[in-house]
Amino acid sequence: MSNASLSPLPSADRPDVTARLRDALLGASFTADGLLELLGAPAYAALSRSETVPALRATRGDTPLELLVRLFLLQQPVPHARVADVLPVDACLESGWLDRAGDDEVAATVDVRPYGGPDGEDWFIVSDLGCAVGGAGGIGRHAPGVVLGVGGASTTLAGLTVRTPVSTALDLGTGSGIQALHAAAHATRVTATDVNPRALHIAALTLALSGSPAADLREGSLYEPVADDETYDLIVSNPPFVISPGARLTYRDGGMGGDDLCRSLVQQTGERLNEGGFAHFLANWQHVEGEDWTDRLRSWVPRGCDAWIVQREVQDVTQYAELWLRDAGDHRADPADYQARYDAWLDEFEARKVKAVGFGWITLRRTGAAEPSVVAEEWPHPIEQPLGETVRAHFDRVDYLRAHDDAALLEAHFTLAGEVVQEQVGLPGAEDPEHVVLRQNRGMRRATRVDTVGAGFAGVCDGTMSAGRILDAIAQLVGEDPVALRDRTPAQIRLLVEQGFLEPA
Repeated sequence: MSNASLSPLPSADRPDVTARLRDALLGASFTADGLLELLGAPAYAALSRSETVPALRATRGDTPLELLVRLFLLQQPVPHARVADVLPVDACLESGWLDRAGDDEVAATVDVRPYGGPDGEDWFIVSDLGCAVGGAGGIGRHAPGVVLGVGGASTTLAGLTVRTPVSTALDLGTGSGIQALHAAAHATRVTATDVNPRALHIAALTLALSGSPAADLREGSLYEPVADDETYDLIVSNPPFVISPGARLTYRDGGMGGDDLCRSLVQQTGERLNEGGFAHFLANWQHVEGEDWTDRLRSWVPRGCDAWIVQREVQDVTQYAELWLRDAGDHRADPADYQARYDAWLDEFEARKVKAVGFGWITLRRTGAAEPSVVAEEWPHPIEQPLGETVRAHFDRVDYLRAHDDAALLEAHFTLAGEVVQEQVGLPGAEDPEHVVLRQNRGMRRATRVDTVGAGFAGVCDGTMSAGRILDAIAQLVGEDPVALRDRTPAQIRLLVEQGFLEPA
């Protein structure tokens, strides 16, 4: 299927019509909150799984909101006369938002998905027909230039991003414009690139329909459209990271071998970041026989950058191939074609000695430190989104620990972070626990094992006493040499600060 099979797009040069359409959508409560109230939680959640039957059942009435849900989210033709009571229908037909369907009905030419911004903004994500609900199973999904809507990856990246005010932001591979939309809320100037001109057109529609400032939209792959001397305070990218044989689908296949696209993207970012600037990426990476995945990822980090790399999931090569074959709908195709594609995927992995594929996120921060910090870890456990403030705090702690040696830590004052609880694990009835665990209920929701000294130390930290004085008091209580305790405890304090259990007072 070629791009010719995709619907013509609405005009991006009719701000008057787009503004009138936005007003009409808001007037009918066609918003994230309005959808939840209309559909109810089960039907609303089903949409994210690409299941539309519950929503269809919930919109069999004749209210303006039900009409708009059927028209823009569920792609159902609706009566022209009824739409004329809700939307500027003639202007929408003339500018391409709607098309005639038979003698007395109209149909949407694009998906429009209500999307709630982080501060309660009413935004709208435009995408190709069938691709907004769950971002999967769209009717044009096999078209090379298809542009998807909101999916789990895009919301994950949006939640990870540090949201401090900045002058310049860059969205690489903008797609339907979700990351650019978020960036426009706290960046003075937003640049967005995409190799797919259709994506740039749709991103412009997303920004305009959301009432957001326009972005500087540039066609080209990754950094190609960016001048050598252009640098940014924030860079975000949800790139086509799927490790696949070939480049069938623009939205997911980068066209480079293995994980080379993600590697080159990360490696080229250092020179594009301003001092103190952040870059956030979602990525896949290969687990190669005889190689530690953390070593592979550490080699990607550009010079002059701190990095925090988190592996969220690992799939063996068969699981990975099946996931993305289903994503493209190949499991519903001819069985012989499915088997041939599956074989090609496994051939590719075998040739590269890949045994599994990791998925996660990579955050870079430009630093002038002589020894940048690179943390690579596996954390498959539940987290609390949005995580942007947690990400920013991680790098603040990196700066703090880099500036404080063990002697300075003992002179410092700390407080226990909010919503940290202590768990004691041991046999029922035992006098002493086998071990003590500190657990966070916010952010990364980490858990770390500590000894009784570490637990006692953390529990006393309220900012009033220095770490050294607390240890001296603990030494007296447990009958331990205070000098020895001061010598061995800073490593544990450093770990508790690094992981966010303790905060400098």
